[in-house]
Amino acid sequence: MRPDREPNAYHKTPERTPPAPTGCPVDREFSPFRASYLQDPYPELETLNAQRPIFYSTELQSLVVTRMDQILEIFKNPDVFSSANVQDPVFPLCERAAKVLAAKDFDPVAVMSNRQPPDHTRIRKFTREGFSGRRIRILEPQINRVSHELIDRMLTRGPPVDVVSALTHPLPGRIIFRLIGFPESDDAQLMRWTANRLSFTWGKPTDDEQVDIAENMLRYWRYCRDFVAHRTKSRADDLTSELLAAHDDNSDELGYREVESVIYGISFAGHEIVSNFIANALLCLLRDRHRWQALCDDRKLIPQALEEVLRFESPQTSWRRIATRDTRIGDVDVPAGTQIFLSLGAANHEASLFPAPSDFDMHRANAGKHISFGHGIHFCLGARLARLEGQTAIESLTERMPGLRLAADQTLRYSPNITFRGPRELYVEWDDRD
Repeated sequence: MRPDREPNAYHKTPERTPPAPTGCPVDREFSPFRASYLQDPYPELETLNAQRPIFYSTELQSLVVTRMDQILEIFKNPDVFSSANVQDPVFPLCERAAKVLAAKDFDPVAVMSNRQPPDHTRIRKFTREGFSGRRIRILEPQINRVSHELIDRMLTRGPPVDVVSALTHPLPGRIIFRLIGFPESDDAQLMRWTANRLSFTWGKPTDDEQVDIAENMLRYWRYCRDFVAHRTKSRADDLTSELLAAHDDNSDELGYREVESVIYGISFAGHEIVSNFIANALLCLLRDRHRWQALCDDRKLIPQALEEVLRFESPQTSWRRIATRDTRIGDVDVPAGTQIFLSLGAANHEASLFPAPSDFDMHRANAGKHISFGHGIHFCLGARLARLEGQTAIESLTERMPGLRLAADQTLRYSPNITFRGPRELYVEWDDRD
């Protein structure tokens, strides 16, 4: 059996997609890949949320849901709305890429984001320990050290600098790799292997791009397997060793291949999303220099400002579910097997919940009501770490580079995909006195 045909495979290819639900509005124009949407999806999402909150997208072959209350209900009902599809490619793979991933040893299994209870519950129980308060306290000085080390390099290089490649991408990558236990000497190679996975799963890559990404995914999976095997003989104070200890003590509850698969999956979740979060924060805060100056003057404002970033310019604008049985969302009858596109970005800009949603307000009282980290049993395990990394990065920059500003005359580019949002590059400048 092909790995992607196994019921619990990490990445699967959908066998069949049901037609649009009867009586549901059908939209042949909606596309997260359209240039205007990639540049700024929120005007369109706000309009849809207000005027047509649920519809069927022919391009995505999915039911699109935009209202906060309906999305929350879907998140709360994993038995009816499964997360089994969240790591599956949106579009079919070409034969060459599928052949790469048909390698006999490419067999990661679904573990948390795409695994259903009761398996999800038992796996998450052990993985959650890796994000404990003790582990976060160990990582905190490392986050601070790496932030200042990267800022030192920026200052030495001099402006203008692409802050994505200089800071927002390497910082969370290095931290998640230290959490896992990967040696620092492998960082550059690991970042190359994982760089385009979001395009593979949530984008529309060309055949050649699919093959390149698939080959890197296979290399990375093999690296993860070898590293876990190494840790079975040489334990350390890291997540991999904790999971292996849990497997040793509870092998009937946490399988060895599940340990390998957690390591394979968690590095992406803890890297790309946080990278986009910090880049989006800088974009929001530097577009109006009064905002940046306010944070420089009073760093206690930073946590609240970052919650507004998560609401206003989320690093994750959508997520997916699949109906396990015939059900109903609002006034729409939804057949079993229907793919569902949850527009987190639209819900975070719902005017009835967030007045003037297109305004960035650092003092918005209910900014924390966003759903950018999801909701329910699949709420992001690393949300606390992501917030800490974002806060540390912004605090360090306000301390070291109060004169930071966006470079003039730059056009922002975004990776074409349905879910993750952040500028590919973001050039900044600063005053010599910094």
